[in-house]
Amino acid sequence: MIQKIVNSFLTSYTYIIPTGNSNDCWLVDCGDVNKVIEQGFCVKGVLITHCHIGHIYGLNKLISKYPDVEIYTNADGKDGLLTPKWNMSKYHDEIEDFVFCKPENIHVFESEDQYRIDEGLTVEVLFTPGHEPSCITYKIGNCLYTGDAYIPGVKVVTNLPRSNKQQAAESLDRLQQLERSGMEIMPGHWVE
Repeated sequence: MIQKIVNSFLTSYTYIIPTGNSNDCWLVDCGDVNKVIEQGFCVKGVLITHCHIGHIYGLNKLISKYPDVEIYTNADGKDGLLTPKWNMSKYHDEIEDFVFCKPENIHVFESEDQYRIDEGLTVEVLFTPGHEPSCITYKIGNCLYTGDAYIPGVKVVTNLPRSNKQQAAESLDRLQQLERSGMEIMPGHWVE
């Protein structure tokens, strides 16, 4: 059963997706790692919806516990994991500049497709840029993990240095069509 954690920084979400193999799981985004570890999960990998700090700040702590964990993103996301300006950590005084400490663990999705990333997990990758070039939506079962590309009831933020309003509108339209077809939206932030 999928679990959702509301992270302490920027009220972002981390989703825990069990694979069906003992206590193994994958995460969608990575914030408060202790909340995952305390539940007894063994994290195999992380699917990053985009490289902004609220969605990645737990990665280095996770790597210290699970050094072989695999991180999946696109090429822009890989660059963002290694660049404090792009991941926005440079602009948050309450957190250190973030640089992912183990770049050799990063895997890059080159194209939209279905990927079997683990024995118990197949994901469909949809590139949904606009909010940020690194935005990816993951389709797993009947759920769409949209990050900040689509948070129902909230306007997509497009006033950031790497945002693109036209791409955001196209991505939003695509995701809303999928929602209308019966997909469940799993956004990147907690909203009242």
